[in-house]
Amino acid sequence: MGRAIAQARLAAAEEEVPVGAVIADASGRILAECRNACAALNDVTAHAEILALREAGRAVGNYRLNGCVLVVTLEPCAMCAAAIVQARLAGIVYGAADALAGAVVSRAEYLDAPACPGEPVWHMGGVMSLECATLLRDFFARRR
Repeated sequence: MGRAIAQARLAAAEEEVPVGAVIADASGRILAECRNACAALNDVTAHAEILALREAGRAVGNYRLNGCVLVVTLEPCAMCAAAIVQARLAGIVYGAADALAGAVVSRAEYLDAPACPGEPVWHMGGVMSLECATLLRDFFARRR
């Protein structure tokens, strides 16, 4: 989570919503470290999770990321949750819950839906949640 938080801090410095994501394979090797880049890329899909999935796919030469784990500073939204399922990640760890758009437990339970293809994606939230939430809260307070 520390590496994901470092990416979130870089995002904030770039005036992006401070969300960072890291993907590791089953052996713990880091395949991707990314941060939000929606504004920089003028791309609504450039969430940290999506960019990390793309980078990890390139690293392993496959869009299926079986056995890999995503660590992200904010509970994924529906778009990211759907991509996580399609990528066949083994699991995700996230920091802050997202009461507005979280699609893991807060607003929806997408990863637990029986209609999802493949194996269920395990998930654990609340890891370093205070630090992750503080980054977001401070970012939006500065913008107001």
